[in-house]
Amino acid sequence: MGNDYVLSLGGSLIVPYEIDVTFLKEFKKMIDSREGRFILVCGGGRTARSYQDAASQIEKLDESELDWIGIGATKVNAELVRAIFGKDAFEKVITDPFEKVDFQKILVCSGWKPGRSTDYVAVQMAKNYGCGTVINMSNVNYVYDKDPKKNKGARPLHKMNYEELQKIVGTEWKPGMNAPFDPVAAKLAWEEKKKVVIMGADLRNLKNFLEEKEFNGTVIEDES
Repeated sequence: MGNDYVLSLGGSLIVPYEIDVTFLKEFKKMIDSREGRFILVCGGGRTARSYQDAASQIEKLDESELDWIGIGATKVNAELVRAIFGKDAFEKVITDPFEKVDFQKILVCSGWKPGRSTDYVAVQMAKNYGCGTVINMSNVNYVYDKDPKKNKGARPLHKMNYEELQKIVGTEWKPGMNAPFDPVAAKLAWEEKKKVVIMGADLRNLKNFLEEKEFNGTVIEDES
C-alpha cells in the first residue's frame, strides 16, 4: 500500500447529529500513531443534507446550487479536521483535487465543484499522489446487494468489481446522494485501476486494514 494513504471520511462520522468529539479524538490518536502520510477527504454528510433540505423548502434550486451548499458543508468539516491535527496538518484545506502540494504528515481536503463528490476528490488525490487504494469510512459497513434500509434480507458484499457496483449505485451523481460510493468517482477509480475499500466507523477495523490483517468491509477492484 505504500506510505501514503487516502482516507475519505464521511460527514456522517464527523457530525452524525452533533460534532462527534469522542470519535474525532480517537481518530486523531490513531492517525498520529501511524507512520506514513494521510490525505483526509472530508464529506458533508447530514450537515450538507440538512442545509440542502432547508434551502429546497424555501426555493426551487437546481442541482448546481444544491451542490454548492453541500460543498460548503464539506469545507466546514474539513477546517475542523485540519485544526485538530495542529502543526502536523498542511497549512490550508485543499479545495481543488488537481492542486498538488508538498506536505509532511496530514493533508486535508474538502469538496470541489458541482457534479463532483468528495469520493471523486479522494480518487483524484489517490491519482495525484500515486496511492493504489482509497479507504472510504462512513456509517455504512459494507456495500449491500440491496438497500439495507428498505430490504431486511440485504446481503453484505465482501468483494466486487466496478461493473457490479454500477448495477447497484448507477452511473450518475446527484447532490445529497446517499450511496456507498459515488458512481462518477467509481468510474474514475476503475479507469485508474484504483482499489476502493468501503468500511464503517470502527477504528480498530481501520487499524486492522492498515496492518494488512483481516477486516470487515467491501473491497472494490477490477481484477482484469
